[in-house]
Amino acid sequence: MLSRFLKSREAKKLFRDKSAIVAMVVIAGYLLVALAMMFDVVSRDDCANVVGPNSVPGFFLREEPERRYEIARTSLFGKVKRALEKSDPEAALAEVQLGKLRVADKTPAELQAIVDEAVAIQDQLKEAESLDDDPEMLSLLETFESITAELVAPLSGSDRFMHGVALLLGTDAQGRSILFRGVYSIKVAIQIGVVTALVSVLIGAVLGSAAGYFGGWVDALVVWLYTTFSSIPNLVLLVVIAYAFQATDSDVKDTLLPVYIAFCATFWIGTCRVVRGETMKLKQLEYVQAAKTAGFGSMRVLFRHVLPNTSHLLLINFSLLLIGAIKSEVILSYLGLGVKSQPSWGIMIRDAGNNGDVMTGFFWQIGTATALMFVLVLAFNILSDALQDAFDPKHL
Repeated sequence: MLSRFLKSREAKKLFRDKSAIVAMVVIAGYLLVALAMMFDVVSRDDCANVVGPNSVPGFFLREEPERRYEIARTSLFGKVKRALEKSDPEAALAEVQLGKLRVADKTPAELQAIVDEAVAIQDQLKEAESLDDDPEMLSLLETFESITAELVAPLSGSDRFMHGVALLLGTDAQGRSILFRGVYSIKVAIQIGVVTALVSVLIGAVLGSAAGYFGGWVDALVVWLYTTFSSIPNLVLLVVIAYAFQATDSDVKDTLLPVYIAFCATFWIGTCRVVRGETMKLKQLEYVQAAKTAGFGSMRVLFRHVLPNTSHLLLINFSLLLIGAIKSEVILSYLGLGVKSQPSWGIMIRDAGNNGDVMTGFFWQIGTATALMFVLVLAFNILSDALQDAFDPKHL
């Protein structure tokens, strides 16, 4: 069956489209990342753990002196300093960590000597009104950074690699890895998109084909149903359904089930309309009339001869609905009504706004979420157009 499809005229036309090939490669890459997230290559805990100082820029960019001082002061240096003030410093030091970073293997006395030396330099740095405007303090700042680095235990090869990966796109206002949260959100987006598209296409295909084929009261009921739903603004209906589940005290509100129900309750309408119109045309064709004359039952004719010939529409609608579900999830999550207990692009964009990242010029979190969503949606848009050109008889 696969070989027959690959040899078909439609498939050959699809694979001649270079932009469609690139889009499929991009989508395949996203699917592989989503699959890796399902096997906990990056777990939900990894996304929630603090891996570094707050609001660190990506690609290990060197910041202004004032910000460098802030990072050095608030990393392990501050934690070690407080641990040494405890009644049992050894026990307190054993619990100090920052992502993969641990305290150096030194005695409390040795660590205290390093801290005292750093504090002495810190007192001098405080005298500067602004390190950004005081070049004379730069060498002192570099000394402060090198001394505080002595408090950190050297990382092994694998830990050094994972620590570098975690900080590749910087950290958010809580010190969490932006890269981990961004790639984990791919799984959430793909999962919501695929489930919503499959269920919505199935519902729309069954209801649309039944309405178009049987007509009468079945058609009137289906038309009334999708007319009623479509008369309500789509986003408003999604928000109402999602909020109805979020307001409950059950464990369901912390899962993706409310999002699935909210989307599937509305996304089937477009598919239903298209399939209904196509079915009304197909049932008048000679091969369908011949099947009826041969004594085949209505259900057999519908599912064996009519519905399969709408497969090109179902394939195109699946791609379009997947895009719509991903974008709608971002909107609902941004409003606080979508994904709750795990990272998503909508939550990342909302957090960037709430934390004032945009106001301070820190675009790494919102930029990562937007870029990942943009590339995926663009790839599916290109693929949808290619599928329509290849499989829609009107475009052949």
